[in-house]
Amino acid sequence: MAGRIRQADIDEVKARVNIADVVGERVALKPAGVGSMKGLCPFHDERSPSFHVRPQVGYYHCFGCGESGDVYSFLRAMDHVSFTEAVERMAARVGYTLHYEDGGAAPETTGRSRLYAANAAAAEYYRGQLMSPEADTARRFLGDRGFDAGAAAHFGVGYAPKGWSSLMDHLLAQKFSRDELVQAGLVSQGQRGVYDRFRGRVVWPIRDVTGQVIGFGARKLYDDDQGPKYLNTPETPIYKKAQVLYGLDLAKRDISREHRVVVVEGYTDVMACHLAGITTAIASCGTAFGSDHITVLRRVMGDDSASGEVVFTFDPDAAGQKAALRAFAEEKRFAAQTYVAVAPGGLDPCDLRLQRGDGAVRALMDNKAPMFEFVIDQRLKDYDLSSVEGRAGALRAAAPIVSDIRDPALRPGYVRVLARRLGLDIPEVQSAVERAARGADRAEKREAQRGGGTEAPAPVAVSVTLASLPNTRDVALERGAMMAFLQYGHRIEPDLFVRALQTPFGHPALEAVRSTLASTDLSQPGWAVTAVEAVREPFRTLGVELLTADFPARNEEGAVAAANDLARRVLLRELDRQKAELVRGIQRVQPGSEEARQLGLRLRELDADRQRLTES
Repeated sequence: MAGRIRQADIDEVKARVNIADVVGERVALKPAGVGSMKGLCPFHDERSPSFHVRPQVGYYHCFGCGESGDVYSFLRAMDHVSFTEAVERMAARVGYTLHYEDGGAAPETTGRSRLYAANAAAAEYYRGQLMSPEADTARRFLGDRGFDAGAAAHFGVGYAPKGWSSLMDHLLAQKFSRDELVQAGLVSQGQRGVYDRFRGRVVWPIRDVTGQVIGFGARKLYDDDQGPKYLNTPETPIYKKAQVLYGLDLAKRDISREHRVVVVEGYTDVMACHLAGITTAIASCGTAFGSDHITVLRRVMGDDSASGEVVFTFDPDAAGQKAALRAFAEEKRFAAQTYVAVAPGGLDPCDLRLQRGDGAVRALMDNKAPMFEFVIDQRLKDYDLSSVEGRAGALRAAAPIVSDIRDPALRPGYVRVLARRLGLDIPEVQSAVERAARGADRAEKREAQRGGGTEAPAPVAVSVTLASLPNTRDVALERGAMMAFLQYGHRIEPDLFVRALQTPFGHPALEAVRSTLASTDLSQPGWAVTAVEAVREPFRTLGVELLTADFPARNEEGAVAAANDLARRVLLRELDRQKAELVRGIQRVQPGSEEARQLGLRLRELDADRQRLTES
């Protein structure tokens, strides 16, 4: 790992950078006397410019709010990067090779400036091609979605020609090497040689938080294109899709100022939101919104209190609901309050703007629902709330959600919300929420005690592992079942797998893994890995171990049989629990009453279901 950057290099880079060029990318500067430029301050709202920049001394100062500093402090304040990152970015900008105190340059820094330059040149080329006769289909694609030439120019949208080497030939003529273009992800290496990665597609440049182009997203336009609908730049030294958010370069100032962000699902949705006045909209690029994205957003938001706001937009279909549950699993990482906005008719922001105008997009954000309320509704929809056992099961499923609400002032209100949804008395729901909270507290205390040490200055989340699980019969069943679900879920009878996977577990750590897997799209390749990577801390390590531990079976056939048996045992345990509740319910009602008759019918159904499972 590289050491500290040499002070001489820090000073040299600062001397080579024109601070007016860096500030000018974010603030419109005008001459303001000899050796000075001024503009509207980026750190506070003002009507008359009081923000001055002196290029010769490499310094800025606002006479309104008092902010001042050099190019590094400007980058740190505006882009929420570390000092080292600020120096490295400026070094890449001027093509300077940094040296570190342990000797040599940082591997990831070497050559980065050429990758930035290649991507910038590609973006300029694609923009120019959008005006070519061949790009008529691309222009019609944008026009059909309500985006004119001005909108395309604002977002830098371009067109990749159909030719196999159009971009490559253009960039080779600009003295870029084939190796640099391959490393930048602009061209691909195949059996027939090197060819353009993006061909016959409308192209969006993807920029980092500083505004530098680091990659592209491209949508196919022609029926004979055999590639995926959307294609992104592959992982490169400067493009890490798990850390990149489309539109953040445009949205960051308003996100930082308003402490609000709107998370949408696609490039055209970002464009539609911004054009409708929702200028804090961003989207992930070719991957699900995850923890690394949250880290980036929290830096930009200054997310250190509950006064902030994060709004997720999701389609109301099954995939959208699963995306919402994945987001909920991560929402604790935000200090800000989280919300969900679902458009009427299932329209995404782009279609909503196209069909109903900019006002409808703004109204969508005004009609958002709290994330907790949305997730409670998602949990309840799987239960028959007209039955006693259905309401009891729904209460057990939803109570932990309410108990998990960080703001104690909000929790009583959600107790009432849940009571109304279930048709139960508030004291009964409050009792269930308190039990859930006590269970979570006990689990946290046990894990904290295992962490060792009694004088830690701050609480540290201790990763839960297989070895840390208690040795009880129920936990052993749940542990084995989760190993079976993750490792052999594709070999478990489909209906059996779905039912068993939706059955709540008693141990909090195993329940965290189960619920994450249950909200994962199992139709996608690599769903088990996706689920494990999405498990919230401190339970992610447990998920990894469950996925990779040796499954107790002699051979593949035995493992498949054991996996199916474990799934049945999970269901049988749940049926036995439900039966016990029904028996207690029958004992409490008037013999011969209609309620007693209904409970008896349900009891017979459970017995029949249990028999089918044991005979299969």
